[in-house]
Amino acid sequence: MDPCRTCNPAQRAVTDRRLDMNVNRMKYFRWTQKTAWITIAYVIAVPAMFGYMGYVTDGKWDMRGKRRGDTISEY
Repeated sequence: MDPCRTCNPAQRAVTDRRLDMNVNRMKYFRWTQKTAWITIAYVIAVPAMFGYMGYVTDGKWDMRGKRRGDTISEY
């Protein structure tokens, strides 16, 4: 399906340039300080944060086999 079927020619040209740049993104990419920090955040920091939270709360919550009035906390 054409993404800009009802656009005027000026909008069509802008859309075509954006789509072309998206296809050729790897040609225009450069490592800068900003892209390096974003990469570190998403590749290292976010998984480490989720891993730490999982390690800290491991075994703390037990949702199975509880009756009404029982606490879900194990300690």
